[in-house]
Amino acid sequence: MTSTTEKYRAARDLLQESSRDYAAAVARFSWPDFGERFNWAVDWFDAIARGVERTALWIVEEDGSEARYSSTRWHGAPTRSPRFSPRTAWSAEIACTDLADRIARGGVKHVLANAKDAAKFGSVPGEYRKFAVGAEIPDGWIGYGDAYALDVPPTPHPGTAPSDPQLLYFTSGTTSRPKLVEHTQVSYPVGHLATSFWVAAKPGDVHLNISSPGWAKHAWSCFFAPWIAEATIFVHNYARFDAPALLDQIRRAGVNTFCAPPTVWRMLIKADLTGGPGALRELMSAGEPLNPEVMDQVRGAWGLTIRDGYGQTELPLAVGNVPGCRSSRARWACRCRACRSCSWTRSPASRPMRGRSASTCRSGR
Repeated sequence: MTSTTEKYRAARDLLQESSRDYAAAVARFSWPDFGERFNWAVDWFDAIARGVERTALWIVEEDGSEARYSSTRWHGAPTRSPRFSPRTAWSAEIACTDLADRIARGGVKHVLANAKDAAKFGSVPGEYRKFAVGAEIPDGWIGYGDAYALDVPPTPHPGTAPSDPQLLYFTSGTTSRPKLVEHTQVSYPVGHLATSFWVAAKPGDVHLNISSPGWAKHAWSCFFAPWIAEATIFVHNYARFDAPALLDQIRRAGVNTFCAPPTVWRMLIKADLTGGPGALRELMSAGEPLNPEVMDQVRGAWGLTIRDGYGQTELPLAVGNVPGCRSSRARWACRCRACRSCSWTRSPASRPMRGRSASTCRSGR
């Protein structure tokens, strides 16, 4: 392995060794310095995938069919696949006018979409190559799966600097025009060491996250955090949410770490939880504060506490209840004006999530 890979692994291992000793993690951790070049796909993913048959991605469809992809199969995938980052439109789950705006502002050169969404690009101007995922590839589009048939020798390190752009994300644009957020070769790939610490997945674990592609949380927990941990990413690919079916899949697949938005947790507690948690060890919620009543119901049924986390498109995990913290009824923000002893869990540049659990007021107010 390269020295860069070793530095990255050392930082990851330290956080995993301290996963339930927050004080030790804060005291010992420092962000790795990779010098003049870093590329996560080459320096981490390819390095850990080489010769490893462990399942990296496990996808189960609604009809029960499934596919498993080993790390070895994907070793060198960045070589065979087009250079999608950072000028690629990944999601077609928005209106055509919004697609045109994003492609123009993002300077997109490649589009990757489900085959069923290809028609949305018919009226979207721009000079970009079009790649489709699906069984039937539309005319004028390239089948993304065709890349696996290519016999291409490994590409040398691209020489990307840590400050070079890697990802461009658009914010949700809730109150105004969506902002274009640029992430570097380290801001997400290295910054999500903090997110991986929060998720607390271990090598060989099975991790499930409920999040749609195109949202930053999908990159957080369906890509970076679990593969930083060398865990298997489990995907239950459904068109319509079915709580009992999801619970069955969690137990059948032996999912160890599970993150879902509050809306999913509120639906899950209406299902039958008496079947137990299966192999679940860590439960998380993200997006907005989860109702304490929901946490209590899950804890009562499974004996596990859901830990809240929060971040933004611009950040990795910024605020969260980490493993081992007392987080049963923690709040995002303390409204106690008289108390000055409250602390926040954050991710400054110097160390991961410095502080105590998510802004819990020591005075009890």
